[in-house]
Amino acid sequence: MANTPSAKKAARKIARRTAINKDRRSRVRTYLRKVEEAIASGDHGAATEAFKAAQPELMRAASKGVVHANTASRKVSRLNARIKALNA
Repeated sequence: MANTPSAKKAARKIARRTAINKDRRSRVRTYLRKVEEAIASGDHGAATEAFKAAQPELMRAASKGVVHANTASRKVSRLNARIKALNA
């Protein structure tokens, strides 16, 4: 447990930041799940709309450091490829 005042403050800051990051990660997962469900249903229009909503969320999470930038880009790329394959 933290003993010094600065360590106690750091612990409080970490707890706040953890809660914020958890919320952001959960939000991203929700958007990704909506895209996955639309792809699974085979509805190209719904998948495209869900993807348009999910992409900025993923990139925002990457810019905030919740997920790595390359991870976000990879997910966007793979989802986009799967949505394109629905139409073919």
